[in-house]
Amino acid sequence: MRNDILKHSLIFFLILSLVFAISSPVFSWGFFAHRKINRMAVFTLPPSMIGLFKRHIEYITEHSIDPDKRAHAVEGEAPKHYMDIEAYEDNIMNIPVYWQQAVDKYTEDTLNTHGLLPYNIYVMYFRLRKAFEEESLDRILFNAANIGHYIADANTPLHNTKFYNGRIPVERGIHAFWETRLPLLYAEEFDFFVGRVSYIEEPQQFVWQLVRESNAAVDTIYMVLDQLKEIFSEDKMYTFEMAGQTMARQYSEEYSAIFNERLNNMVERQMMKSIDAVGSFWYTAWVDAGQPDLQRLFDKEISEQLKEEDRELDRLFRSGTPKGRPNPEESIQ
Repeated sequence: MRNDILKHSLIFFLILSLVFAISSPVFSWGFFAHRKINRMAVFTLPPSMIGLFKRHIEYITEHSIDPDKRAHAVEGEAPKHYMDIEAYEDNIMNIPVYWQQAVDKYTEDTLNTHGLLPYNIYVMYFRLRKAFEEESLDRILFNAANIGHYIADANTPLHNTKFYNGRIPVERGIHAFWETRLPLLYAEEFDFFVGRVSYIEEPQQFVWQLVRESNAAVDTIYMVLDQLKEIFSEDKMYTFEMAGQTMARQYSEEYSAIFNERLNNMVERQMMKSIDAVGSFWYTAWVDAGQPDLQRLFDKEISEQLKEEDRELDRLFRSGTPKGRPNPEESIQ
């Protein structure tokens, strides 16, 4: 009898650990990929900028994930990370590029419901430009790290579709697979050197081009998913792996390798595009601010106020719950 109780208890705790594993969120592009994108973007900068950014490369890298932390703590943050294109128009070209035109056409409530990503990036560009104009080290680093996150989100196809985590319930998990599992598996094989930045003549138009190209890739992702349904049985498609101290269901390495191959290295291309775009936005904001001499900021340190804001965000992140729609970046159920 006692052995039966122990057996059932062990089964219960195993199931409980699996429940926590499959319900615990990861994040857009994954923390790993966001950090990698911001870090590599630093090395795209010209000599007039790279010194200051390299001096603070750890801040720019680590705080690339702050917007995802805020999505767990701050009401209204989540819609800044995505845009459900099909919820607005069948044709993406019919969506107004500029904010006020979009508000006039759809209302602000609709925009907040279905995502603000390209509009938010434009706001962040102006904030970064202003930070350069004011030569504020805190605001330069904060806005540079944060705009890097949103630009990377714009380059993730599943952030630009209402089918952000599958078209049907059984496909749930495709979001985390594309932008977390695949980068973690294959990043060592990726080429992250994209050359020098370019000045962006029309930042808002540039953002929308990223979103359009990203949205156009959604069909390819689901085409490959459909193809592999015909090849892989469920026991070959999935595996169980340790995630920290828990066991989590995950797409198998065999399935992941073929998926990545059939995408023709899409994940690598989108990460490279993100690195180039992030560096180019930093550079453009600096140029448009009048190219201030960043050498004047070399002797300055990050303020205690910003450090406290960062600590407060960490506290809110650890104690908060996702705001807005359910976080699509979940492990497979």
